[in-house]
Amino acid sequence: MTVPLQRTRLVKRRRYGFDLRSTTLFFVFLALVLIVLGLAARVAADTVERRPAWVFVLVVTGVAGWLGLRRRIRVAGVARRAAAALDEAAREAARELEAPPVPRRRAAAAEVVVDYDVLTPEEFEEAIAALCEREGCSGVEVVGGAGDLGADVVAVTPDGRRVVIQCKQYGETHRVGSQDLQRFGGTCFTVHEADVAVLVSTSDFTAPALEYAEQCGIVCVNRETLEAWTDGTGPRPWDAAPGVGAAGWETAGAGF
Repeated sequence: MTVPLQRTRLVKRRRYGFDLRSTTLFFVFLALVLIVLGLAARVAADTVERRPAWVFVLVVTGVAGWLGLRRRIRVAGVARRAAAALDEAAREAARELEAPPVPRRRAAAAEVVVDYDVLTPEEFEEAIAALCEREGCSGVEVVGGAGDLGADVVAVTPDGRRVVIQCKQYGETHRVGSQDLQRFGGTCFTVHEADVAVLVSTSDFTAPALEYAEQCGIVCVNRETLEAWTDGTGPRPWDAAPGVGAAGWETAGAGF
């Protein structure tokens, strides 16, 4: 029974001695830290008294460094967000490029409906000018009016030819006669310098008018051909093949 008691007391003494040394070392370390801090404070106070400018420079440098660090952190954050936005934009552009393009086509007949009978003569001329612009003509002008000498619409085709158009908004029973063609034929080439002369009507042409147009090289567009041009199912007036008379073009157009 005596041996276990002695071992127990011995163990307690060893624990007590170990705790004492740790406490002593802690206070020694604390004292050293306080001494160092005191010396540092004293040196700083002496420096402030002897050379205050240096202290000011050090303070300003420290503040500037801190502000610069904060600015770099902010700039880095902005750069990360900008990079993420650019990356997303690049992905979106790649998706758009991979998407199949939507083909452009001329308007179908069901998409364009124009009632030329309810238009005024001025509106009819504007409608013909709009058709020329739709087909890619440039320099399109409505010049009809008093003293127009037979020209109502002038334009330049995509291949560079000058087109001079006269518009005749007649009723179904009022056909364009040879006198109308003769008046137009006397000015369209010599006065207006047309490469392509076109007479557009909402009705039809008499046989003498078609004969005169064929001889002079004037393209005649009747009601049926005009509607085919309007809805995109027929040719454009200036697409008449060289050497083909006006009546022949009209006959070909009527089959559309």
